[in-house]
Amino acid sequence: MTKLSVNINKIATIRNARGGNIPDVRLAAINCQKFGADGITVHPRPDERHIRYSDVFEIKPVIITEFNIEGYPSEQFINLVLSVKPDQVTLVPDSPDVITSNAGWNTKKHLSFLKDIVSVFKESGIRTSIFVSAEPEDIEYAALAGADRVELYTEPYARLYQLDKQKAVEPFLKAAEKAKESGLGINAGHDLNLQNLRYLSENIPYLDEVSIGHALISDALYLGLENTIQMYKRQLAG
Repeated sequence: MTKLSVNINKIATIRNARGGNIPDVRLAAINCQKFGADGITVHPRPDERHIRYSDVFEIKPVIITEFNIEGYPSEQFINLVLSVKPDQVTLVPDSPDVITSNAGWNTKKHLSFLKDIVSVFKESGIRTSIFVSAEPEDIEYAALAGADRVELYTEPYARLYQLDKQKAVEPFLKAAEKAKESGLGINAGHDLNLQNLRYLSENIPYLDEVSIGHALISDALYLGLENTIQMYKRQLAG
C-alpha cells in the first residue's frame, strides 16, 4: 500500500508566528506516527520560516517510521542531511524566496549537478528522490542522475481534477509508467487532499509514497489530527 508521509512544516509555521514552542513540532512528529503516519517529512528553508535546522536534529531521534528531508541542495542543506542521515532526501529546485515548491527539476539541464549531489547521498546510504514534473524526459534524466526515486509534482493534477479527473491523471500515469520502466520508485506530492488523493492512488497502484502537509494539517484543525491521518490513509487503501 502507498505510504503516507506527513509534512509537519505548517505546524512549525504556527509556532514561529508566536514564538516559544507551542505547538511543539517534535511532539507533532511523535503523534503523527502514533496516529498512523508511515513517515515524517520536513522541508527546512534557508530563512527557517517554518522548520528550523535545529528542529531537524531534534526530530530525528523520535522517528520510528521513515524520515524524509526535502530541500534545495545548497552546501548547508547537504551538510545537514549528511549529519542527520534520514531515510530519504528529496531534492527540490526551490529558490530561497519561493513560498512553496512550484516546479520540478529540469533534470536534463542540471544532470551533471544532480548526478554529483545524488552520488554524495548514496555514498552515505541515503535514498535519494528528485522532485520532477510529469514530463517523461525529466524522469529519464533523473534516472541517469542515479536517483532511487522521483517525486511527481502533482499541482497540475490537483488543479485539473475538479474539471476532468481522467484528463488530469493521464500524464501522471504515463510518468509513473516511465519511472517504473526506468527502475525508479515513485513518490508524489503537492496539493493532494481528501478529494483528489484516492483517484490518484487508484490509477497509480505502484505509487510508493505521498507526502502531504498543507491540506492535511488544515483538515486537522477541523477534524482532529488522529482522525485526519486515518482519513488520508483510507484514501490510499482504496
